Amino acid sequence: MISRVEGRLVAKDLDSLEVITGGGVAYELTIPLNVFEATPRVGETVSLHTSLVVKEDSWQLFGFVSVFEKRLFEKLLTANGIGPSLAIGMLSALSATRLIRAIREKDIPTLQSVPRVGRKKAERLILDLSDKLDGLGETTGTAAAPASAAADDALRALVSLGYSNAEAEKGVRAALDAGGAGKSAAELIRTALAKLGGR
Repeated sequence: MISRVEGRLVAKDLDSLEVITGGGVAYELTIPLNVFEATPRVGETVSLHTSLVVKEDSWQLFGFVSVFEKRLFEKLLTANGIGPSLAIGMLSALSATRLIRAIREKDIPTLQSVPRVGRKKAERLILDLSDKLDGLGETTGTAAAPASAAADDALRALVSLGYSNAEAEKGVRAALDAGGAGKSAAELIRTALAKLGGR
């Protein structure tokens, strides 16, 4: 199993990275939004924890800043109806700690703020995982948590202003792509509103 990838970052997008190791092997990793925020510029060295998802027709490698997030991703995959794409989407829309809190506290509205998660899926997630989230190494945290929390807060604020979840996520992603990594929620909201054209 490939549990960690370390090497030079050769390509970086909002949802994927390409890393070439010292041995000359290049790995493409699918990532949640906070990993994009936390990783350095192209050309610099990066080290990520990884989870390999094997299907009949493909192998897909997912990258995470911390073991905590990797374990949460793998736990999400054990829930009924949650595939890798949706699990990554959940970790992009909500910080890992907030996602765990929402599941434990049966906070359906917060779970529904994630694109493609409706009430039934939120209820199923709670049923499957609410008592199974201990021992993930939650106290380890990640350096990217503040940025992820700011993006999370900005997303919620845009939804409260009347934007759909998809529109809000698009705006926040555009704000981050425009150099918003490390910015406060208020700064992300202002940039996202400009990108979305205001209301």
